[in-house]
Amino acid sequence: MPLDAPSFPVSLVVAGRPCLVVGGGRVAARKVDALVRSEADVTVVAPEVDDAIVRAAVSVERRAYEPGEAARYRLVITATGVAAVDRQVFADAEAAGVFVNAADDPEACTFVLPAVLRRGAVSVAVSTDGTSPALATLVRDRIAALVGPEYGELATRIGRVRAEVRANGRSSEGLEWRGLAEAILEARGRGAAPAEIDSLVASWRAAQDGADIVRSPTS
Repeated sequence: MPLDAPSFPVSLVVAGRPCLVVGGGRVAARKVDALVRSEADVTVVAPEVDDAIVRAAVSVERRAYEPGEAARYRLVITATGVAAVDRQVFADAEAAGVFVNAADDPEACTFVLPAVLRRGAVSVAVSTDGTSPALATLVRDRIAALVGPEYGELATRIGRVRAEVRANGRSSEGLEWRGLAEAILEARGRGAAPAEIDSLVASWRAAQDGADIVRSPTS
């Protein structure tokens, strides 16, 4: 990607989808770990493979990359440290319309990997569009001090409420989700008992069920 091109932020669902990592060193191992955490179907191709990769739930093929094989995958990451190989992988993936990332080579990427903070179902991704991964990590770590595990728990609770709303035949669009989230966080912050929070959610549900006006679309 051109170094001055803005990226389009998106969270990809790679669970069960074939993804290729070319390279077997420590950098490749970090990419493999991220894909495995997202439940991707990962194949690693490299003549030599780090022990951390061997222990992961991935398919390992101890050999050199074969020109053109990137086309068989939905997403490709190359981290061999050998410029000629990484550029070959990029060219193959680009020709096949497959998204590809080359470690430490922003111009040979059609996507960049952000620094990610995870709190259950809540993910905060920080990207500098490939200009400075270290800065992205710094910003992520500062955000981590503000976003604790309670946000993951909140996402689970609100997700259940949203599913109940939809199961009752009502659209979840236009309801005051932000107000509910802020109310739950405030209650947790002052040490409210679970029963009080359940009551708060029930009151919110009743208010939404009785609303005649569609309000701010914050879902």
